[in-house]
Amino acid sequence: MATQPLRVGIVMDPIESIAPYKDSSLAMLLEAERRKAEIHYFNQSDLKLVSGTALGRSRRLNVEDDRTRWWQFGEERQIALGELDVILMRKDPPFDMEYIYTTYILDRARHAGALIMNDPEALRNMNEKAFTAWFPDCVPDTLITRSMDEMRTFLAEHGHVVIKPLSGMGGRSIFVIRQGDKNANVVFETLTDYGQQFAMAQTYIPEISLGDKRILLFDGEPVPYALARIPSDDDNRGNLVMGAIGKGQPLSDRDREICDRVGPVLRDAGVIFAGIDVIGDYLTEVNVTSPTGMREIDEQFDLNTAGLMFDAIERRLEGKG
Repeated sequence: MATQPLRVGIVMDPIESIAPYKDSSLAMLLEAERRKAEIHYFNQSDLKLVSGTALGRSRRLNVEDDRTRWWQFGEERQIALGELDVILMRKDPPFDMEYIYTTYILDRARHAGALIMNDPEALRNMNEKAFTAWFPDCVPDTLITRSMDEMRTFLAEHGHVVIKPLSGMGGRSIFVIRQGDKNANVVFETLTDYGQQFAMAQTYIPEISLGDKRILLFDGEPVPYALARIPSDDDNRGNLVMGAIGKGQPLSDRDREICDRVGPVLRDAGVIFAGIDVIGDYLTEVNVTSPTGMREIDEQFDLNTAGLMFDAIERRLEGKG
């Protein structure tokens, strides 16, 4: 018996403003199109709760792999989000209260029958930097604190550290400092807002020169290749938007060990798609909100990672039935 096409919703930033050649959300939508899915597009502002029911102003969407015109909108109407088979939550950070309110709406859609990628509770609980604390055997020495004095002590103990905010994306406001750096106090003051907000300090990992490895996991299982984002000569940050070069490479034995630790925890929490970051032998971030890297890995290794993602989604849907 023929199966019905999937009804796929996606919550994302304006599709007309993405960079189509590298956008992972577009890769997902192209795979949904290949699978003849019925695609419903939403911005955050299109969602609402009415007497406990999650609703959205849907625009039917078709996409193609074209760098000049990659989207086309069709019918616009209000629908109950629970009527969809799966909703892809792909709104980029900042992870602010508006983001959290959106997860509440998606919770009600999940309660009404839709599969949410990723589970709204996981989105709220798994801060990309702080959640590494759940895997202390995999991470470098790490401090999360509001205290500038504790930051100074951490720097004195380790001599060479990375300081970064717990929010944000794309390498913004990440500082690398050494003991004796006269800018250290300014960094501590700025990132903790003079002791009013939490920030993270980690020991510097020299292997960053070989790349900050992005590893994609689908339902806890890693793609066998990582994207090593190698910093430019004039920057410490392994982020593509900051000028790093992406170089694909097979997973190392240590990469697989880390995936074996992290993957089952993510899977059991309802995380269908995650991107973890590994520098050298250490886990540094767990990205579940809007991970990227699909198109770069696909291009370098002739893969279809969005196909793996939808295979995982369909297995989850079959399990619900």
